[in-house]
Amino acid sequence: MAQSNSAVWITGASSGIGKSIALEFASQGNVVAASSRNNEALKRLKKEVSDKSTIETYPLDVKDPNQVLETVEKITQNYNIDCLINNAGSTTFKLAVDNSLSEIDEIIKTNLNGAIYAIKSVLPKMLEKKEGMIINIISVAAEKVLTKSSVYAASKAGLQTYTKVLREELRNSNIKIINILPGATRTPIWPNNVLEKHSERMMSPSELAKFIYHIYSIKSNLVPEEVTIRPIKGDL
Repeated sequence: MAQSNSAVWITGASSGIGKSIALEFASQGNVVAASSRNNEALKRLKKEVSDKSTIETYPLDVKDPNQVLETVEKITQNYNIDCLINNAGSTTFKLAVDNSLSEIDEIIKTNLNGAIYAIKSVLPKMLEKKEGMIINIISVAAEKVLTKSSVYAASKAGLQTYTKVLREELRNSNIKIINILPGATRTPIWPNNVLEKHSERMMSPSELAKFIYHIYSIKSNLVPEEVTIRPIKGDL
């Protein structure tokens, strides 16, 4: 459990993996600052937790760096952000030749730029306090060639490389930077036909969230820097 005046900030928290992470962390007694573009879904999320749990909601489009900074300012009026979980994500399931320029822009700005904006917004305070944790939800697509995911894979690989470099730059800062590379997980990001066909072999987002909480709760000087987690039957 985190300290009473601290919060875990989760982007993309209104559905899928992000929602499960928010619910898991809140159930463990952490204050959760949940962000998403979908304000109505955030309101529903807040109603799902018990009176003993705290989820504060902050509507946010991570593609906008000004919104990111404003959100951090709002959160830090009441809490210290001791952990950032970059989860906001966007994709299409198209061949590279078929992706429109607007789709490419949306995916890169959400998955890569948005995550970097969030990291830069929390780093100054973490450096000042000489502690903190940044967890990025990457994807096995960052390292494995999966067709119809070229732009998504590029954005995730870009974030992975960015944070590998950042980790080395911050070696003496006591800030943990962890990349989680999940395999296929049962979330709304998948097309309905894929979910119908492969749902049984996909990972549960709630199980993945419990695993991520376990990593967060390690309070020693150990840090699992790059963690790949797949369904037992492997990738689709």
